[in-house]
Amino acid sequence: MTAASHPFFLDAGERGQRLCVFHPAQGVVTPRAQMLWLPPFGEEMNKSRRMTALAARAFAAAGVDVLVMDLLGCGDSDGDFADARWADWIDDARLGARWLADRLPAASGTPLWLWGLRAGALLAGPVAAALAPSMQRPVHLLLWQPVTAGKLQLQQFLRLKVAADLIGGQAKGALQSLREALSRNEAVEVAGYRLSPALALGLEQAQLKPVDGVTRVVWFEVSSRDAATLTPAAETASQAWRAHGAAVETAVVRGPSFWAASEIEEAPLLIEASVQAVCAAAPAAAAA
Repeated sequence: MTAASHPFFLDAGERGQRLCVFHPAQGVVTPRAQMLWLPPFGEEMNKSRRMTALAARAFAAAGVDVLVMDLLGCGDSDGDFADARWADWIDDARLGARWLADRLPAASGTPLWLWGLRAGALLAGPVAAALAPSMQRPVHLLLWQPVTAGKLQLQQFLRLKVAADLIGGQAKGALQSLREALSRNEAVEVAGYRLSPALALGLEQAQLKPVDGVTRVVWFEVSSRDAATLTPAAETASQAWRAHGAAVETAVVRGPSFWAASEIEEAPLLIEASVQAVCAAAPAAAAA
């Protein structure tokens, strides 16, 4: 049976409303866990919507509450993309986490999973750091192909404009001109998205690094090749989480790069592995 989903608008006060889709846990009185989706950046978010919906339904069917939210200026939430700052998206995620927590009995101990794809993983650290001191329950991370440095994501995004200009014969100095415009506090247009200097700066400074309060990290990368291994950057970053005391599980799952594919793609093995990991008992954390 397909798990039911409930769309609604979440009030963000003066910052408007956020479109949310709630997938309630099925077949349980108290959810086994709660999960907040942290989306990727720009067009990667739209390419990932089908995978997000499929995974959210699978988690709900396994007894997990899932909240999927369009952040400020994204999808059908209030505001334009040009209005968004990195700090606004962190605030939106915290709002979603509080909404989920309000559905549980006090001190239930049900873990909260921050589920981030690509640049969404960069939001997980600051959101977890903000939530953990006031939460009396575990905070875990489920990371899909996470970006470890926002600077790289920003560079990749700006190169979309360079590629478009190259086709039009106007690529010379395009990347530098975009950087100069942002440094003059001017918004730039890239692939149909108007990027504000504030959002660009926040993304560029963001890093996926260990924070207090996160006790478990599940890190999945996707590859079209069999027997693939974690990228060196991911290996280094995951080791840093272990050294900080978190229990870290890593794996490479066979599937397409659905967030960047020209057509809408699915990675069912990634969903299967994620449901198993989230519903499994937590392994022991590494010694600090």
